[in-house]
Amino acid sequence: MRETARAFAQKSLAPIAGQLDRESRFPREQLRELAELGLMGVNVPEKYGGAEAGPVAYALAMMEIAQGCAATAVTMAVNNMVAETLCRFGSEEQKARYVPEITSGRFEAASFGLSEPHCGSDAAALRTSARRDGDSWVINGSKQWITSGDRAGLIIVWARTGGNGSKGISAFLVEGGARGLHVGRHEDKMGVRASTTVSLSFEDLRLPAGALLGPQEQGFGVAMTALEGGRIGVSAQAVGIGTAALEAAARYAQQRQAFGRPIADYQAIRFMLADSATELEAARLLTLRAAALKEAGRPFALEGSMAKLYSAEKAIKACDRAVQVHGGYGYIDEFPVERHYRDVRVTAIYEGTSEIQRHVIARELLRE
Repeated sequence: MRETARAFAQKSLAPIAGQLDRESRFPREQLRELAELGLMGVNVPEKYGGAEAGPVAYALAMMEIAQGCAATAVTMAVNNMVAETLCRFGSEEQKARYVPEITSGRFEAASFGLSEPHCGSDAAALRTSARRDGDSWVINGSKQWITSGDRAGLIIVWARTGGNGSKGISAFLVEGGARGLHVGRHEDKMGVRASTTVSLSFEDLRLPAGALLGPQEQGFGVAMTALEGGRIGVSAQAVGIGTAALEAAARYAQQRQAFGRPIADYQAIRFMLADSATELEAARLLTLRAAALKEAGRPFALEGSMAKLYSAEKAIKACDRAVQVHGGYGYIDEFPVERHYRDVRVTAIYEGTSEIQRHVIARELLRE
């Protein structure tokens, strides 16, 4: 799986990643090819069109795809997360209907509709509501920062069906283009610009009773379980982007001359490369440890948060050093490290900020 992802990333993604970024162009064709390679359902059973290769293979593949194009990796990550969530919590009818559409690429993308304009980290404070009307559910409200929300064939939407707090939240399956679903403006983002990010609003959006995902008012647990696994994916993304920046810095350092010698001969440059290589290797191993625990069916919330926290922050530092190694050239888009620097920053924000990861780590340690 890693070799397949690496070959595709280096041949088909890396050469066009800069152009996709400059044009903010959704990589429709490349995502379809990823689906053909089995990368849209790496940890999904074969009966639903997945590769059934497991969380470790998924983490390794994600590192490679992110190294080629971070924006493509983001869409791949959310598709995999939605497919896995459906496989874990969906009814047989829901799984048979939707998962093959995601894994095959017939759906351009899938989306995860949790965050709202007033709440990101505090997901239990969401206000989108779903009320029962006969045999239907009627949803009203809005969502923010929804990856692929304008492209998704399916969106998992979390809405309040009961009282305040996490215990009153349920999850629903909303098809793209549904009546009452409105897509807002595209966010003009700092990085991962070829991945679309939009707001969504729901105005009396009517769903059949069978659109409920999992038990009523147990949707918060569905979201948290999905995010636990998603953190492994983000951790792997960060490692991939950081590795791409490190390799670019090493190449440049060997080619760039200063004072009659390649700058790679100078200790200041060597130490920056050495620190980045060491930290990224540690991040890689933390990521794979969390993935291995998930694959073994063991708890991994602590290890997943450790991996995401460390990988994101060290990858950001690796990209910062790569820009520094390039000097003025690192600040313009002639070289890829400028894009890597912008792309990597979000890994410390989405699917749980670094501050939330520290909260989870401390909570798990004190619980032990």
